[in-house]
Amino acid sequence: MNIKVNGEDRDIKDGVTVTEILKIENVEMPDMVSVQLNDEFVDRDKFSSTVLKQDDKIDFLYFMGGGSIGF
Repeated sequence: MNIKVNGEDRDIKDGVTVTEILKIENVEMPDMVSVQLNDEFVDRDKFSSTVLKQDDKIDFLYFMGGGSIGF
C-alpha cells in the first residue's frame, strides 16, 4: 500500500503500525519523536495499536530544547 512519510511516497506492506514504521524508517531516538497521522497527533501509548492505511500521511516531529542567547 502507499503512504506518505514526511512528505515522501512509501510503499509498505499492509498492517504496519506506527511503532513498526518508526523502525522501518530508521528513526533515531523514537522515544523523542512525536508522530502526526493525517495531521492529528498520535498518543505514544497507541503507537503499537495504530495501524496505517492506504494513503495515510505520517510525519515524525522532533522537538528540540533550547537555551537563551546572551548578548
